[in-house]
Amino acid sequence: MDLSLLIDALILGIVEGLTEFLPISSTGHLILVGELLGFNNEKGKLFEIAIQSGAILAVCWEYRRKIGSVVGSLHCDPAARRFIFNLLVAFIPAAVLGLAFGKAVKAHLFNATVVAGAFIVGGVIIWWAEKREHRIRVQTVEAMTWRDALKVGLVQTLALIPGTSRSGATIIGGLLFGLSRQAATEFSFFLAIPTLCAATVYDVYKHWALLSLNDIPLFGVGFIAAFISAFAAVKGLLRYIGQHDFTVFAYYRLVFGVAVLATAHFGWVQWAAG
Repeated sequence: MDLSLLIDALILGIVEGLTEFLPISSTGHLILVGELLGFNNEKGKLFEIAIQSGAILAVCWEYRRKIGSVVGSLHCDPAARRFIFNLLVAFIPAAVLGLAFGKAVKAHLFNATVVAGAFIVGGVIIWWAEKREHRIRVQTVEAMTWRDALKVGLVQTLALIPGTSRSGATIIGGLLFGLSRQAATEFSFFLAIPTLCAATVYDVYKHWALLSLNDIPLFGVGFIAAFISAFAAVKGLLRYIGQHDFTVFAYYRLVFGVAVLATAHFGWVQWAAG
């Protein structure tokens, strides 16, 4: 296999892992980086979805004790069953809307202009959310009700728009709904497991004909890079939220979005049109 393709896979894997669980949109970054690398054909788009499995595994590994405890006590612990039910409730809205509108979204919204606009709007929302008074009603994910989960699930559907950020929507939405910073972040991590798993399995199944045995090294490099970088990002974010808010990510989104629009306006980068 061409070494340059493996380098592209490594870069995209690192980008996926670093951005998947931060409120800065992994999809938006992958669209832009994939376009810069010229790795944005149909197989490239499938690759970007498939390597999410590496990021999923990183979260599963970080929370392996919690996951093992919940699964092992489902038969006897109402709290464990409530936790799984809450994840299911939160997952359903994105699953339904994704199936209904996913194809149209990819056809019309997966472009640099939409991504940049969503980056800027999301940055403003995060900045506003952090400036308002935060009244904590729910301290831990175990204390969440199905209504809390449904609210978070509904805001997760906004992430169908590339550049919005699934983690950003769920974390900031959770804060606005009265979840503590820790609860909102952890529930976002757990909700990523069924959401990203479903998206990965569905896309790989749907586009199976694009794959061949020769692609194993390519996907393997992307998977490993996504796992390592996502694990580092998750650990880092959990430490960060102990003493900081998300305002820095708002500034990053604003600067990044404006930079993309500027490069398009002045012709410094020839982004593909939507």
